[in-house]
Amino acid sequence: MTIIAAADGSALGNPGPAGWAWYVDEDCWAAGGWENSTNNRGELTAVLELLRATAQAGLAGEELLIQADSQYVINSLTKWIHGWKRRGWRKGDGKPVLNDDLMRQLDAAMRGREVRFEWVRGHVGHPMNEAADQRARAAATAYQRGTVVPEGPGWTRPGADAVPDSAEPRPAPRQAPSRAETLF
Repeated sequence: MTIIAAADGSALGNPGPAGWAWYVDEDCWAAGGWENSTNNRGELTAVLELLRATAQAGLAGEELLIQADSQYVINSLTKWIHGWKRRGWRKGDGKPVLNDDLMRQLDAAMRGREVRFEWVRGHVGHPMNEAADQRARAAATAYQRGTVVPEGPGWTRPGADAVPDSAEPRPAPRQAPSRAETLF
């Protein structure tokens, strides 16, 4: 079985209020963010959170196809990471790798997994990419406005080791639902 999901990030100001989201369908997606971060960190975090969600659901052995509109993410995780690791997390010019904290976590999360990436052009109507983008932007907007971040239902598909109903509940929202939350 191949799991197909889109991952995207958003930053208002870059850096500024930022969000991330991964999306499988209307019933299976997650989002989050920060008061101040960058678009690249949002893009990387979306992939990391997707890897974590599928692993937690017992799907680490399944092929994962991640659709992303970020060449930075795709090239980082499929081309550049190998050289960075050989050079002790340094770029070819000797400077430290940007976002190396996330890169190291992604490297560990992808280890032993069959992960493929497909580049999709952003903002041209690709349904899954648009859905991930809308959710990442809604998270960033919620941080900008100080309202509840629409976190989504998370991973809802049964896995090889389906998560039992008694799984720990998600934390309660910070405050009343915002207009951004009602979009989903």
